[in-house]
Amino acid sequence: MIREHFEFRQTITTILADDLRHIEAAKSGMLAARQEVERQIALDPYFLATFEPYTPKDPTKIPASMAGAAAEAGVGPMAAVAGAIARAGVEAMIEAGATFGLIDNGGDIALVSDREVKIGIYAGTSPLSGRIAFRVPPEEKILGICTSSATVGPSISFGTADAVTVISPDVIAADAWATAICNRITADDTSVLDELEGTGIRGVLAVIGDVVITRGDLPPIVRARVDERLITAGKQPI
Repeated sequence: MIREHFEFRQTITTILADDLRHIEAAKSGMLAARQEVERQIALDPYFLATFEPYTPKDPTKIPASMAGAAAEAGVGPMAAVAGAIARAGVEAMIEAGATFGLIDNGGDIALVSDREVKIGIYAGTSPLSGRIAFRVPPEEKILGICTSSATVGPSISFGTADAVTVISPDVIAADAWATAICNRITADDTSVLDELEGTGIRGVLAVIGDVVITRGDLPPIVRARVDERLITAGKQPI
């Protein structure tokens, strides 16, 4: 397996693949997605700035998907940008013939896999950080595993959770809902999870201090020792 760190402007990713051709395809796919989002922002700066649901006029495919997922989750479109870029990269890997490909875009993961993989949960100062992981079975179609945190990383959050991880076949929706849930969930109030019915979200895991909250259908959660050097850290929202 090949592991490559790839950065372009604010996009900071880790790509896993079996073939260098698939690595290059991932880069091309992500860069094309970035260009599409950048064109939308140039035409409509509010798309970048708002924290509220917003539907731009005549958006192209990726901005439209971001806006739609974000509106359902009740957040701004840019809450879904990392997932959108990661998904585009994995789509390009599949088009290049990959049966295994994973892109970690600052904690927002898109993958397709012909094997079992472990994905660790990094949750800042929580005593559980780096000690648990998902054991994800093979996935023939793209799967999103997206994490938002109020205590880790540069992204703006209005919540207190150390980590909220959302799993969905729709990577963009997983990213948007991770932000939305992280903004609102507390150890004493999990009512935001009731809004997931009918959304297509497969499952949620939230870590708040030493409290773990789960909802839906999650992969097996196993003990782990996560190497923090493997964590992909981002700087900015795009």
